[in-house]
Amino acid sequence: MTSTGASRKVLAAALAGGLIAVVAGVAVGHAVWQPPPENLSAGIALPGGSGGGSLPGGSGGLAPLPGNGSGPSSNGAGSPSDAASIAKMVDPALVDVDTTLSYQQEQAAGTGMVLTSNGKILTNNHVIEGATSISVTDIGNGKTYGATVVGYDHADDVAVLQLQGASGLATVHTGSSTAARKGQPVVALGNAGGLGGTPSVAGGSITALNQSITATDSADNISEQLHGLIETDAPIQPGDSGGPLVDTNEQVLAMDTAASAGFQFQQSGAAATQGYSIPINEALGIVRQIEDGSASSAVHIGPTPFLGVQVAAPGSSSSNGVGGSTGPGGTKSPGRTAGAQIVSVVAGSAAAQAGLGVGDIITSLAGQPIATVSSLSTIIMGQQVGAPVAAVYSDPTGQQHTVTVTLGPGPPQ
Repeated sequence: MTSTGASRKVLAAALAGGLIAVVAGVAVGHAVWQPPPENLSAGIALPGGSGGGSLPGGSGGLAPLPGNGSGPSSNGAGSPSDAASIAKMVDPALVDVDTTLSYQQEQAAGTGMVLTSNGKILTNNHVIEGATSISVTDIGNGKTYGATVVGYDHADDVAVLQLQGASGLATVHTGSSTAARKGQPVVALGNAGGLGGTPSVAGGSITALNQSITATDSADNISEQLHGLIETDAPIQPGDSGGPLVDTNEQVLAMDTAASAGFQFQQSGAAATQGYSIPINEALGIVRQIEDGSASSAVHIGPTPFLGVQVAAPGSSSSNGVGGSTGPGGTKSPGRTAGAQIVSVVAGSAAAQAGLGVGDIITSLAGQPIATVSSLSTIIMGQQVGAPVAAVYSDPTGQQHTVTVTLGPGPPQ
């Protein structure tokens, strides 16, 4: 499905990677400025993640929505009559998350929730995916802080940030998502349209529990599945991603993540304006795993390894030179050789320092063969920042070389 917040998908490993706003976002992600590159395929080294996609956190390529950030134009059925009063009590514990995606020449915005007084922030992964810099403005005190990425779970769209030099912040009150019930009145808050200031307010009610959706990035057609979501009719918008879905007691039940408005959900019987949120119990479980430093195939801890190349399947052709002819998920088309062919190299990156150049075909990294462009990113993500690894490649004349590459830190994937 596509969402109101798009997110381009790029491989953080190679260059960056992510959703164009969701799942890459999933439907309500960032509000993004500047259209994203077209047809970025999995395995491409350019970060494209945090600005668009099907998630509300990034509206990849969508213009900021009109409004003043003070509330939505309408509420869903069953909205609490005192939605504005409820929101006013929650607002001080929220933050606006603003990101710069230098490799895509874009800026994006989403929302976050303050978990600790010293600035630990919960948000969607698609909100910060592909970001080369992150700044966070606390609604409670109006101050803006630099932020680092503590860790993230790309598959479940959860990320944890740490504000630099923060103290004394108001924190959200979390409830239990197991108590959520169909028909329950709720309020969704966030940085709708990326406008900042007073968070937007979208009232509604829970329409279904334990929902599964497929979010498709409209920019690159890459899909991602999310499960166990809470569905509401609250009209959440791009920029709301990472914001809270609260009950009438002002307790957080879930994190706003996707919306169907303006997108096509691949789900039988989905309504035209449904919102989807990650249950807070699940999100906090991932937060604890990140805090414990327990990395896994899904959870990444700390800086993201960065090679600094944009790649395509060898022999592929594309109008924009980014491997647009590569099959879904980076799968090779019949007849093409294995490996990942370099389309461009980021100046000063690990690849540039090792002497890799345009036209070279990387066939092995860290002793692991590269079958497709997507496998290159997978291998990179399994390495440590600062650790030297051997890269085997063939130059444009067909000669094979081996060089040592020391991966640097890059945008989250």
